[in-house]
Amino acid sequence: MASERDVFELSGPLHLTSVDWTDVDHRRSVAACMVQGVYIMQRDRQENRHGSQALAPSWWKFSNFDLQSQLIDDADSSIFGAIYKYKPDPLPNYTVSTNSIPSYIVAFRGTITKGDAFSRDLELDLHFVKNVLHQSSRFEIANQAVRNLVASGNQNIWLTGHSLGAAMAMLAGKNMAKNRVFLESHLFNPPFVSAPIETIKNKKVKHGLRIAGSFVTAGLAVAVKMKNNHHQRNNEFLELAEWVPCLYVNPRDHICSEYIGYFGHRVKMGNIGAGGVERLAAQHSIAGLFMDAIGKESHEPLHLIPSANLTVNLKRARDLKEAHGIHQWWRRDQQLESRTYR
Repeated sequence: MASERDVFELSGPLHLTSVDWTDVDHRRSVAACMVQGVYIMQRDRQENRHGSQALAPSWWKFSNFDLQSQLIDDADSSIFGAIYKYKPDPLPNYTVSTNSIPSYIVAFRGTITKGDAFSRDLELDLHFVKNVLHQSSRFEIANQAVRNLVASGNQNIWLTGHSLGAAMAMLAGKNMAKNRVFLESHLFNPPFVSAPIETIKNKKVKHGLRIAGSFVTAGLAVAVKMKNNHHQRNNEFLELAEWVPCLYVNPRDHICSEYIGYFGHRVKMGNIGAGGVERLAAQHSIAGLFMDAIGKESHEPLHLIPSANLTVNLKRARDLKEAHGIHQWWRRDQQLESRTYR
């Protein structure tokens, strides 16, 4: 039996009777629904729901999108992503610039805990923790799909994803940004590999730990600066600065909440005259620097970025499941606070 949360008419953004593409709340809601569409496509597949019984199409049709193609994992044949194409309204609102409407949206789902996709999703979660998600065949499929869209001359492309899917979208967006193609990106509950410092309630202790961490990380970065690829990595990180993805996080979600401290701490370090230390520390992970220090190959931290528009949901979630869920991002009764960091 289908979950009530899978049914658009029961849990979708029914308040969006029409989409105002100049409204940031509408844009966020549409992006989140595209991700939900991928989740439901995979659940439709698992439950053998086809044709009129399929629940997924309602999640993209309400905003005038058609499904152009599914992205299929070659390891388990699960649906992990989708490319949606905008279908212009026959009675368009000419007061809205078409530049504000995405021609295509590429969406990626996160981990599904039930069914035959779980073991593969869990494997890729571990790939992310180990900083090698970019080496997986699933990401190669995702990245190639984005590259093909861009190569076809389409620049008005959105990337969006939730949890593991947000990590996939972030990686694809970073690759495009390194080629000077800056795609609008909406990343929901993107994972951040770090000790959960943001969960500490004592602000002085939290701030003290972050300061200590910054000086340790920056010190390690200086210690290994003679490595052949070190300066190249610094340059690659700075080249991403013009790409400003939209990140959506919940403070009670320890999977993504460290982005709050990651960006907020930069401002505090600047206020105490240690901005240079933090700019260096923000580019590196201690684990990666340690690997460099002992002569083993390490990879650029997948989750670290120089710029972002960070939106925090301040409404208290009942539990981790709600705090990490995709549904919160199209609901009207949220307390959202946004800030752009560059």
